[in-house]
Amino acid sequence: MNQKFLTGQAVILAAGESSRFWPLNKKHKSLFCLLEKPLILLTLLNLKKAGVKEVVILQGVSKDIESELKRHKLPQGLKIKYVVQKEPRGTGDALRQAANHLEQKFLVLYGDDFYGEKDLKNCLAKFPSVLLKETKNISNFGVAVVDKDRVKKIVEKPLRPPSNLVNAGGYFIPKAVLEEKIAESERGELEITDYINRLAQKSKVYFVKASDWFPLSFAWDLLAVNEFLLNGIKTKIEGKVEKNCHVQGPVFVGKRTIIKSGTYVEGPVWIGENCEIGPNCFLRPFSHLGDNCRIGHGVEIKNSVVSKGSTIPHLNYVGDSIIGENCDLGGGTVFANLRLDRQNVRSKIKGIMVDTGRKKLGAVLGRGVQVGVNSSLMPGVLVGENSVIGPHSLVRENVADDTIFYSKFDKVEQKRVP
Repeated sequence: MNQKFLTGQAVILAAGESSRFWPLNKKHKSLFCLLEKPLILLTLLNLKKAGVKEVVILQGVSKDIESELKRHKLPQGLKIKYVVQKEPRGTGDALRQAANHLEQKFLVLYGDDFYGEKDLKNCLAKFPSVLLKETKNISNFGVAVVDKDRVKKIVEKPLRPPSNLVNAGGYFIPKAVLEEKIAESERGELEITDYINRLAQKSKVYFVKASDWFPLSFAWDLLAVNEFLLNGIKTKIEGKVEKNCHVQGPVFVGKRTIIKSGTYVEGPVWIGENCEIGPNCFLRPFSHLGDNCRIGHGVEIKNSVVSKGSTIPHLNYVGDSIIGENCDLGGGTVFANLRLDRQNVRSKIKGIMVDTGRKKLGAVLGRGVQVGVNSSLMPGVLVGENSVIGPHSLVRENVADDTIFYSKFDKVEQKRVP
């Protein structure tokens, strides 16, 4: 690493709305917790490891980022400044709002995304530079026009992509670029990518390929971040594991948690504090249980995030799913996670069917959802906050916030398999 390019300052843009993140969007998506820390705090920890000394965080008028971070232990020696973007006028405008707090060069990150330590260090090793990700799925991102190791331009969602390198939203840039005049986009906003394109017209802008960048466009994107994080944990048992339990692979068990007899835990698995697990349940790889969860007899959980305070009492299957805080599943609830035709699971977001890119995906439940006994949720279903699913329901469509849902399918139709 060329140390002369290192900066002591980073900027995190976290003032935007998270509408596509429904039903987990009542607070900014960077505040969703994994390893019992909000994602933005995990990014702060990685910035500290990368050598950054100060972070300026752009937040909305609710100041939710600041309020939440004050409840947690922040990285020692890392100075945090908060700036409010009063109106959502784009990432470029947010950066301008922070201008009085900026040094001559700084690293810019999107608060919507998760960035690994290695990528941050590599980006800081070249100046000026842009973080790009090589991927096949380019439909939702800006795509870079490159020449050897340099970025010539970033094009937003082109019909004919000039490369397979998408914009990962990490920019190590000079403050002087903010003096450039840029026009509003079609959305009526000032975009930071227009500043980057102006910079690329006048000077060399290098690119760095990311390996541990995870965009959080939709709620199910949390599963990829969870998998990455759990791959990095080590076994640590702070709670109690009764006799006749089987624990293998890396497993974290928090304080005052009890794992009851007959339980099988196959790591990597994270179990928070004050949890009660079992007896006779099966936690498969990449299960993540927040604090104060209750997982009862005959429950199987696989590759899922169960947020703090949620209860899954008995005879349930939860696969490839995300359960918000303080949810309660009735006995016999099953989350289907695979289509019979083995095609990618699709989910409806803001009235539009979206290909999730996942062969396996169960359901996503917002905070405070209650599900009645013997109910089934089909792949890709989203259930809004504080909703109630009646007993014996088959949920094949999204359920809005604050809704009581009972299955509409009273008639049984039988067809022969062709």
